[in-house]
Amino acid sequence: GMDGGLFGGRFAAVSSGSGAAMLSRAPEYLRRLLNVPQMDLEYTFWQMVHLFVSPSRVYRTTKYHKQTKNQWARDDPAFVAVLVAFMAAAAISYGIAFHVKGFGGAVKSVLYSVCIDFVLLGVLVASVNWWLANSYLRVDASSAGMTTEQKVEWLYAFDIHCNAFFPLFIVLYVAQYFLLMFLLTDHAVARLLSNALYAGALSYYCYITFLGFDILPFLQHTVVFLYPIALIAGSFVLLMLFRVNMTHVVMRAYYG
Repeated sequence: GMDGGLFGGRFAAVSSGSGAAMLSRAPEYLRRLLNVPQMDLEYTFWQMVHLFVSPSRVYRTTKYHKQTKNQWARDDPAFVAVLVAFMAAAAISYGIAFHVKGFGGAVKSVLYSVCIDFVLLGVLVASVNWWLANSYLRVDASSAGMTTEQKVEWLYAFDIHCNAFFPLFIVLYVAQYFLLMFLLTDHAVARLLSNALYAGALSYYCYITFLGFDILPFLQHTVVFLYPIALIAGSFVLLMLFRVNMTHVVMRAYYG
């Protein structure tokens, strides 16, 4: 059995002196990534389901994990492994739908999906959120009665991205795929549905991100992670006004 806690969660948001300990855990994490029988897949799928139906329950298990293991996230790589496998399958499915040629085309499609969409964008978002949380949102340790100065680990911020990315994946990779024939038409309802899917998925990404930082007791004003939703709503209105269909835009960018 694996440790309980946040699914993507390899890493702790613990005291600022834990960098060396975190680095020493990295080889163990990579070893587990190659050891499928050791992964807690049942718990991973439980978390994936609850990210939709009750995301706060997922984060409550994180809090319990912190109390029992003294780290905010777990070192079980099952969530990332399962998500990457799902993304590879989705990328191949889109490749077939858009007649991507040959094995090389399929590999390129998978690598772009996993490396750019999930990893690179995730690293950028996690880095901004990590910097924002540590620079501006931390509670003063002495005034809060804390014995040690606490900081958010960068890898915990990346864990939160993994959590937030899964519902977005289901909406924008899976649901959109099955609706492609309709979404790619020039119908006004197709345009409305397409833009609503993108706006909803991105807004929910912000909400899951907010929950992940909000559970950390040494942060305050975490509501800032919800602010981008206003920008998303504004963009949705503009897209509708200018008759832009996001599915058209994204599919053209990916598949020409």
